[in-house]
Amino acid sequence: MLIFDAHLDMAWNALEYNRNLEWPVSKIREFEKQFDGAYPGANTVSWEALRDGGVGITISTLLPRLHRRHGVLTHFQSRESAYAICRGQLAYYHAMVAKGVLREIPDRQTLATHVKEWEQNKSGRPPIGYILSMEGSPSILSPKQIGEWFELGLRILGPAHYGVSPYCHGTGSEGGLLEEGPALLREMDRVGMLLDVTHLADQSFWEALDIFQGPVLASHHNCRALVNADRQLTDDQIKALIQRGAVIGAAFDAWMLQPGWKIGVTKPDNCTLENVVDHIDHICQIAGNANHCGMGTDLDGGFGKEQTPKDLDTIADLYKVAEILTRRGYSQSDVDGIMYKNWVRFFSNALPKGK
Repeated sequence: MLIFDAHLDMAWNALEYNRNLEWPVSKIREFEKQFDGAYPGANTVSWEALRDGGVGITISTLLPRLHRRHGVLTHFQSRESAYAICRGQLAYYHAMVAKGVLREIPDRQTLATHVKEWEQNKSGRPPIGYILSMEGSPSILSPKQIGEWFELGLRILGPAHYGVSPYCHGTGSEGGLLEEGPALLREMDRVGMLLDVTHLADQSFWEALDIFQGPVLASHHNCRALVNADRQLTDDQIKALIQRGAVIGAAFDAWMLQPGWKIGVTKPDNCTLENVVDHIDHICQIAGNANHCGMGTDLDGGFGKEQTPKDLDTIADLYKVAEILTRRGYSQSDVDGIMYKNWVRFFSNALPKGK
């Protein structure tokens, strides 16, 4: 089965963690375990693991964030620095394209060709397709720069990450859009850039939906009804996204899956992929169908095996989600949708047509 993962921070991992993502996961783990405390946990993602697991399409990010022990040092102190680091991460993706590891998917035509190649692939090793996103907006120097980023291939922007961004409030903060926030959203509309509502604080979420008229998605989000935290979507937010035709990707970070999870304290003894499917099923019950769910694992988002479901060793294990859905009575058509076709349908309508 072809699998679509709607949120991976691959370039950030390659540059910030100095990971050679062409290595097998086992080799990355062996290399990193000699540096005590330098890495958050055993890595679960590499380009090889993606291909081995049939993950043929991703949303891969530009992430203007550092991984430092002191919280204040996780954020760039200037927007120019954030801009420069994202240009560097973009260069990494371009280098992987040049090697034949990746294929950029900037439009519907490329997406259709790529999906067909993977669906018909029997024993070859086609490139992994990626749609370029940016998580957080410090790298956008002004709303007028949206056009420049679009020309560079950026198709999705999530204006928020943790805390307050230049344009809005994000996870762990409270408030609406900031002064330039509306102009940013209108410029995204103008050029055809998609809005990822992930990490938006509640007030910013609703204000953004009022202003932004184009397609919206939630690349890696779970349900507040199951785990009560501001990082999760309320049922009303889920309903609003469904009305807008969005797809919501299930995140695999354990503290977002299981109530009471404490980062760095709780062990993943009871958190399993069943918890992931619980969140998927909750959205399906609200929607009355399985058309608005997918996966956005975030498995390389600053944590490792210590903070993932215990029955997942690497990202190549995502096929197990399909098995659980089938056991719970989901049809093959619904399973295919959740594993990749819902995202493919969404982007087949939302991306530019192409040449």
